[in-house]
Amino acid sequence: MTYTPLIHPCLEYNVNVTLSLIVPLFTGLAFGWIANYLADVLPLTRRLSRPTCLHCEAPFHWQDYLLLRRCRTCGKTRRARAWIVPLLLTVITVYTWFSPPHKIGYAFGSILILYFTTVFLIDLEHRLILHPTSIAGALLGLCAGLLRSGWRDTLIGGLAGFAIMFAVYLFGILFTRWRARRLQIDDDEEAFGQGDVILGTILGLALGWPLIWFGMLVAVLLGGAVSILVMLVRLLSGRFRETAWMVFIPYGPFMIVSSFLLIYFPAWMKMLVPS
Repeated sequence: MTYTPLIHPCLEYNVNVTLSLIVPLFTGLAFGWIANYLADVLPLTRRLSRPTCLHCEAPFHWQDYLLLRRCRTCGKTRRARAWIVPLLLTVITVYTWFSPPHKIGYAFGSILILYFTTVFLIDLEHRLILHPTSIAGALLGLCAGLLRSGWRDTLIGGLAGFAIMFAVYLFGILFTRWRARRLQIDDDEEAFGQGDVILGTILGLALGWPLIWFGMLVAVLLGGAVSILVMLVRLLSGRFRETAWMVFIPYGPFMIVSSFLLIYFPAWMKMLVPS
């Protein structure tokens, strides 16, 4: 007697693929919402609290905040970031579902993406590397490094990340003083902060040795390219020529982008290294 399957194999495969996509789709949307929430409340209260409207500072109803509705008090709509981050994280988590990071896996890799996104948003918008995110990042970086590189390379990577960023931090202090003398201004704004040193240490743990030096190099090149572009725009605009040298951009997002590319897109990054 010949067995006849009730469902055609091709149809069964398509159903399985569709069902499997539910996991990364839900993960991306949920983690995007969490990243937005953390970036909204942590810089203001340093703790998990009720989010408030960016325009009128009225507390959001949780249902409105979750569904990305406009503020009931002032009627202002949510900023574009509230929509972009969940969509972007959904695309990333779907990609990592089919191509998970080496030795880390999908689950832990998704948590690491959530950390990267949260730190990226907070530093980009507020120029802050917060202690709560640093503590969480140290634990995540240590775990990621142990999975990827083992104890020795993880600890050396952390020390190297600290040393590199501490040297950059000292250089930033010297540059700030030189700029203040050149422009004859009293300016205590730092090109690099202590939070950048902490973040460099965390990313050093995650990337391990010797990958951390290449990660920092890529971050420096990205940050330098964007800084030069910003300065050129200000110089060419004419209105900001006198203040072109007064522009400092947060450096943490470039370190985050560099580390993210090295962990999740290693094949692409190898193309940058001459063989």
